[in-house]
Amino acid sequence: MTRPRFPKPFIHEHPPVQNVNQLVATQLTFGQKASDWVATNLGSWWFIIVQTMLLAIWVVVNVTAWLRHWDPYPFIFMNLMLSLQAAYAAPIIMMSQNRQANRDRLEAHNDYLINEKTEQEVQAILEHLAAQDAALLEIHQLLAELRGQSNLSGPTSTQP
Repeated sequence: MTRPRFPKPFIHEHPPVQNVNQLVATQLTFGQKASDWVATNLGSWWFIIVQTMLLAIWVVVNVTAWLRHWDPYPFIFMNLMLSLQAAYAAPIIMMSQNRQANRDRLEAHNDYLINEKTEQEVQAILEHLAAQDAALLEIHQLLAELRGQSNLSGPTSTQP
């Protein structure tokens, strides 16, 4: 009988998996953190509600002239303020989105590396299972031969 041959044990030759979110967070500059903060807050219901209330107060105060008309209808100064807000908000949000896209590329690359490692480990497991199947087949054949030899030597007990 030949001795069953098993593949060599799989050696894990890779660094530990890293959390991309932690890596990116440690490398953020002040400007990147600020653009993320602005994008997060401008894209919230809190901002929409506060801005709506401020614009409503602006319109009511200017239409009713409770104080004085610093921006009479058609609210040219309010339009200027909103245009300035949009002129600064759009590039800041784009900076945040570009940084997010870079983080997504890093995460996709990290996922690719993990998938490669997983594929290697699954292949090693499949090779080991195939070797176990071959070993079990040899063991079953050996047992069948031993049972056949014991049946040829004659009955060890008589049964009615």
